[in-house]
Amino acid sequence: MLEHFFQCPYCWEEISVLLDSSAPLQTYVEDCEVCCNPIEITTAFRESELIRFEARELGQ
Repeated sequence: MLEHFFQCPYCWEEISVLLDSSAPLQTYVEDCEVCCNPIEITTAFRESELIRFEARELGQ
């Protein structure tokens, strides 16, 4: 698991998520730990290295 820090697209606070590098492509929803709004997270890994990370408002 890889801890990744990013800015919430709603409240702009820095938060973190644990990412699973065993799945090359992932899209899922996780709530912000500060404002509780749903964030759509998309990740891509190549050989266990994070090559893409997007966090956006749900439905955007």
